[in-house]
Amino acid sequence: MSLQAGFRLLTTGTPIENHLGELWNLFRFLNPGLLGSLERFNQRFATPIEKNKSKTARHQLKKLIQPFILRRLKNQVLDELPEKTDITLQIELSEKEKAFYEALRLNAIKKLNNKDVPAGQKHLQILAEIMKLRRACCNVKLVEDKIDLPSSKFNAFTEILEELLENKHKALVFSQFVDHLAILKKYLEENKIPFQYLDGSTSMKERKLRVDAFQQGEGEVFLISLKAGGTGLNLTAADYVIHMDPWWNPAVEDQASDRAHRMGQKRPVTVYRLVAKDTIEEKIVDLHKHKRDLADSLLEETDMSGKISADELLNLLKER
Repeated sequence: MSLQAGFRLLTTGTPIENHLGELWNLFRFLNPGLLGSLERFNQRFATPIEKNKSKTARHQLKKLIQPFILRRLKNQVLDELPEKTDITLQIELSEKEKAFYEALRLNAIKKLNNKDVPAGQKHLQILAEIMKLRRACCNVKLVEDKIDLPSSKFNAFTEILEELLENKHKALVFSQFVDHLAILKKYLEENKIPFQYLDGSTSMKERKLRVDAFQQGEGEVFLISLKAGGTGLNLTAADYVIHMDPWWNPAVEDQASDRAHRMGQKRPVTVYRLVAKDTIEEKIVDLHKHKRDLADSLLEETDMSGKISADELLNLLKER
């Protein structure tokens, strides 16, 4: 903010990822004073738009910022890119998995109904319980490692992968849980399927070596943690992308998928999203639509999401 310049320019692929306060911060650098103080911005725009879904506030904010934004979509500048197909696969959990998930859900509600929990800790506690449910959707072992219960999502993954490999395709596989990737990694090793692996602990030097190796044909599968591999990677050797679990913000998933769907890709790209049926994962995918709609109306398909209140998070637990 203290940089002195006669002209300022910002370039970004995600002007807003989590909340509108990030937009205010960008304009605090670009055009100080345009959006007022943070307190005033929250009163006038952020709260009405994010909490009250005010179309009037949204329209006013758009009019203010539009003269300073040049939005170029990928399909406008890369006409030669092949087609991308998005497929959401609803995974039916087994009866035992459903029973485990439901017990976990009811236990979470019981814990959160405890009135002794300080208000300041409530939000974090809700997120912790939601995290358990999301992990249970992937594999019960991620919540209770002593329970040896087959994972429906894991079985779906192996079936998809077997078909892809038979047809000479290569795949990027994303999960936000590193221990979930570890389960998939063990399967690939046991079945002697060549692969590359990348998570947040991978050094920059090793990261480049593994990416280069995959691009040169070393590996049929690339296992990647969502946050570590969402940006800065060119992996056009793959023409399939598999998301093992949905993330809150669809923009993050899109960025990850675009590791394969980018300049240099010659084949059509197919993106699979594995979503456990009748679980919190379906509700997260429903949230994606609202976030995209808000982005379309404000920043013309900018990657954007609003803050999620404690009450909204609780509803994810209470309603199936």
